[in-house]
Amino acid sequence: MSSLFKPVQIGAITAPNRAIMAPLTRGRATRDHVPTPIMVDYYRQRAGAGLIITEATGISRQGLGWPYAPGIWSDEQVVAWQPVTQAVHEAGGRIIVQLWHMGRQVHSSVTGEQPVSSSATATAGDAHTYEGKAPFETARPLATEEIPGLIDTYVTAAHNAIRAGFDGVQIHAANGYLIDQFLRDNANFRTDQYGGSIENRVRLLAEVTQAVADAIGADKVSVRLSPNGDAQGVNDSNPGPLFAHAAEVLNAIGIASLELREPGPDGTFGATEVPRQSPLIRQHFKGPLILNSDYDKQRAQADLDSGLADAISFGRPFIANPDLVERLGSDAPLNPIKGMETWYGPGEDGYTNYPALAEQRVTA
Repeated sequence: MSSLFKPVQIGAITAPNRAIMAPLTRGRATRDHVPTPIMVDYYRQRAGAGLIITEATGISRQGLGWPYAPGIWSDEQVVAWQPVTQAVHEAGGRIIVQLWHMGRQVHSSVTGEQPVSSSATATAGDAHTYEGKAPFETARPLATEEIPGLIDTYVTAAHNAIRAGFDGVQIHAANGYLIDQFLRDNANFRTDQYGGSIENRVRLLAEVTQAVADAIGADKVSVRLSPNGDAQGVNDSNPGPLFAHAAEVLNAIGIASLELREPGPDGTFGATEVPRQSPLIRQHFKGPLILNSDYDKQRAQADLDSGLADAISFGRPFIANPDLVERLGSDAPLNPIKGMETWYGPGEDGYTNYPALAEQRVTA
């Protein structure tokens, strides 16, 4: 059997296969960021993944600026997540929640306050708001004395995740969001202990991860990084030493897994000429390494065979194929994905109405 379909231990979780469902923003929560019943069906349908990593989920109102994205800071949100985790578990699956603070990517019309970041910077282009697109705003630098409170919001969200029935959490430190804005030198111009040197820029990631690990156990904590190239305007002039150090820090904490989003020069959802950093990171991180971006079955198996990866996360293929693992295992054709207008809501179209193989066999 291909190792893609063999179990792998990811911290406290025994994943039955190595085809992981990547985090995918879908926008089906309420305007108050409360999960809805249609999300129960969506995640249940995809329980065949070795592990589901949920869509990015806000740790606080300050940090969640995506319209109709879910949060996990309130009791109401925790209760609304419980049917999701129960449904996935009843279907034999495993699920962790991705903890999200968007930093300068939020818009005040959504959060009710000026965005915060490592420094007073703004993303080029437009933000998503309930009223449509609006220019990104200049962020307010987080004061040094505010950071312990920020870390506390991650810890509270992690405790809430366990209350909601999740098997663990993933800390979102990628894609140009808040922690990434601290990590990389074109967005972080601080002169305190969170800016300047690589060690200082990695400090927030280290402190958040250690605090969450102390709260719920390191074997239930994963991290996502995007170490190569631009991510929503966030980039670094020398990513190798930066992410090697980040990998060493995360390895010392003993996290359950590290996921890397690594687009290539021909990436279909973001592209970069900056080389993949996973070979270097593999030297410094000894736990399960999950790789992501434009994988098919053949390329996934090659990176597993080489030892570069321990698992592969698939994003858009899981949107259109709720039974992706079965399809990959039988070399069945994949459903075509519907247009981007269906990706971020609302309703079931492009969300829960993709047919599974069993349904297609019945109608064939």
